[in-house]
Formats: sequence, C-alpha cells, structure tokens
Amino acid sequence: MDLRDMLGIKYPIIQGGMANIATGEFAAAISNAGGLGLIAAGGLTTQQLRDNIRKAKALTEKPFGVNIMLMHPNADEASDIVIEEGVGVVTTGAGNPGKYMDKWKKAGLKVFPIVPSVAFARRMEKYGADGVIAEGTESGGHVGELTTMALVPQVVSAVQIPVVAAGGIASGPQMLAAFALGAVGVQIGTALLVSEECPIHINYKNAIIKAKDTDTTVTGRIAGIPVRILKNKMAREYLKREKEGANIEELELYTLGSLRKAVIDGDIHTGSLMSGQVAGQLKQIRPAGEIMEELFNDFRKAFEELKNSSLLNR
Repeated sequence: MDLRDMLGIKYPIIQGGMANIATGEFAAAISNAGGLGLIAAGGLTTQQLRDNIRKAKALTEKPFGVNIMLMHPNADEASDIVIEEGVGVVTTGAGNPGKYMDKWKKAGLKVFPIVPSVAFARRMEKYGADGVIAEGTESGGHVGELTTMALVPQVVSAVQIPVVAAGGIASGPQMLAAFALGAVGVQIGTALLVSEECPIHINYKNAIIKAKDTDTTVTGRIAGIPVRILKNKMAREYLKREKEGANIEELELYTLGSLRKAVIDGDIHTGSLMSGQVAGQLKQIRPAGEIMEELFNDFRKAFEELKNSSLLNR
C-alpha cells in the first residue's frame, strides 16, 4: 500500500494535527508543499472549524484533512462538519471514534485514528478505519507510554490496514527506520513547528531551535494526562507540585490557557511549549516544502546507502 496513492499526495507525510496551531492556512500550505495538511479541530468553535475548512479549500486544490480531539466538547459537532464540508480525511486522537465511523465511512471519508497500543489499533480496524497512526511517546503534546520503535512493528503485525508511524521523526534516516518497521508513511509535527508557514510565535520557534536533546519533559504522568513539552518555569513548577501530591484542579492552574500563551503571546516561561524529542535536531526556520523535500530525499539517500553498505553485501 502506497500512502501517496491512497491520499493523493506527493510525499508519504502527514502533518500532525496540533491544537491551536494547525489552522486552515497552515494545512493548505502543507498540502501545497506535498504532504497531507491537517486542520486541528481542538481549540476551535464549530464555526471556526467550518471557517478554517473553507479557508483551506480557498488556498489549495490538494487533499487536506481534519484532526478531531475526541475529548473536546465539540467533537460531536465536528464529526458532522467534516461531512457537511466535504473533507476527505479525518484523523482522531484522545478517545474512541467508534460512534462516528459508520457515518464517516458512508460519506466516503478516509479515517486514520491515532493509536497508542496494539489493542486500540485492533479495535480501530474492526470499526472500519482505513489505517492507523501509531504514535510513540517521543512525540510532542499528549503522549502514550510505548516508544515508536516498540509500538510500530507490533501494530503492523497485529492489523491488516496501513500503519503510519509518528513520534521521533525529523530526518531521512528516522523516516527510513519507520518504513523498515512496516509503516507506509510518517506523521510529523515538531519538525513543522519551525517552518516559515507555521503560525506559532517566533519565540516558540526559537525555543525549539535552541533546545538540546534532553530539553523535553512529560507533565501529567501521575495524573494520567501525560503531555510532552519543553522544559521551562511552568514545567518545573508543575512537576514539583505533581510530585508533592497536588490534585488535578490545582495542576490545571498551571496549564489553563498555557498553550495559547506560547502560541499567541510567545511566553516561553509560563506557556506550554509542546514539542517532541526531535527538537534537538532542528536548527533553522525554513519553508515547509523544503523541510518535507529534504526529509523525503534524505530518506531515499539513506535507503540507497544502506542497500549498498558492506553490511548487506558480504
């Protein structure tokens, strides 16, 4: 199965559906650059979601999709809007999309739920998902426990539908590793945060560029809502209070509106700088098309080098 043929895209790359970041303009830019752009329904009102879909349609003739966070209060409305607006692809996260599957499939949508485990992937296959996105804990934002290296091959072995790998992918060799594990494509988020087209504040982009390999942490593990972010004042205070036994209500005081602080205001101290572990690899702000073209070309180069290596030819 070739994800490019399945989705009508140039590169087998899906953009992560990042809440408060993945707008209609951004999704259109990614689609125009050869990937599958996604609009993040999380953080949008129903009218804002509809407006963003229409904006994307005005800016691109390429396929694009919508990511629906199922824990969002407007998930039911969003599930109808993607049908009404003729969106081609839906990805889902933070919940079970089972109750929406029949109507989405009847409307001709391609559905790719994000899965953190083999059991969930199998359930999505039974519900009729066209594929799944196996996302490892290396990714930014809400994360599971399994690494991409461990999760992807187990999901590939467990289901017959296509598997897209996500988490810890920002270079050609990492993309090649995903394909070697059985994936048909990759989803990337952090690598596109430093694209010129990404609408986050320049302070946020610079924080990612300055990050080292060990500069991310996960808040909320104890509370059962793990989120990977860059280390900053907010993260340190949150983790301190979490270890001291603070309840969820108290911890929410640290995170309430914190993503918007980072994205809109550029607050790198008390904002939530969601980022994956690949942040340490990212060193410059570039056009999204350049990022994806280099990723795919380096993927092919890494494949040729491996194929011609002495390891495989002696």
